[in-house]
Amino acid sequence: MEQPPTLRAPERRHHHGIRRLPGIAVVPTLLTLGNLICGFAAIHYASKPVGASTFLGWSTLTIAGALVLAGMLFDSLDGFAARLTRGASEFGAQLDSMADMVTFGVAPAFMMLRLVSYYYGGPEHYTGILGPDADNAYGKIIWGVAAFYICCTALRLARFNAETPSVEEHDHRYFRGLPSPGAGGAVASLTLLHQHLTVVRFHEAPPDGFERTSALLLPLVTLLVSAAMISRVRYWHLVNRYLRGRQPFAAVAWALLPLAFAIWWFQVAIAVCFSLYAISGPVAWLGRRHHHP
Repeated sequence: MEQPPTLRAPERRHHHGIRRLPGIAVVPTLLTLGNLICGFAAIHYASKPVGASTFLGWSTLTIAGALVLAGMLFDSLDGFAARLTRGASEFGAQLDSMADMVTFGVAPAFMMLRLVSYYYGGPEHYTGILGPDADNAYGKIIWGVAAFYICCTALRLARFNAETPSVEEHDHRYFRGLPSPGAGGAVASLTLLHQHLTVVRFHEAPPDGFERTSALLLPLVTLLVSAAMISRVRYWHLVNRYLRGRQPFAAVAWALLPLAFAIWWFQVAIAVCFSLYAISGPVAWLGRRHHHP
């Protein structure tokens, strides 16, 4: 999760006035770099020809989506390790933002471009990645959506670092705008679901137009989560709100519900959870406006 800068002891300076780092926390840094590597690997697999891979027979886009989710796990663990070892620092916050930019910014945008490029006209008409040089307006628009998503991710991460004063829990009860892991997870989970339905569920006889129509919905989702990232809509920090401290007994049951669904319908459960989280902020905002006009 995104780590804000914290106040540290005065740093030593060279005689030229350049600041010198007092030292870095090893475990949180390694976990953050694990997140970064997952993002780079996701881009690598998304750049390969769409189709079955040598890894368990998964689609290359399935592997890319799974790597984004793995990066999210590393992102959660590095913040926990930083607090546990008292290793939170400005260096860690900046490194975390750079890793998040790759894993939850560049990788999901490239995955969306790759998927739409392949299924837009059908595999037999595939000519490459859609971009500004596409021969139709739709291709140019799709590339613009991907670029807009990347820019919104960068703005979201920079604003978080600038506005969040500390790593204390009271400063992390909620986010202003959809956090970048939530946006990247929404795009990646829907890519996983699309590939599961296309390659596994409907492999023999997919419904007419399913592959192309479902692929065209992903740019719309990408555009919506981009706008949510740079908005001021409040999103709860789920770990701090529901998993820390003592919670009502019913909260444990509600936490087990998505896990139970994920055992049988993993791709569907992941996509539904990320989609619900993405719309939870606007729904809560509308509810507050209704009760307190």
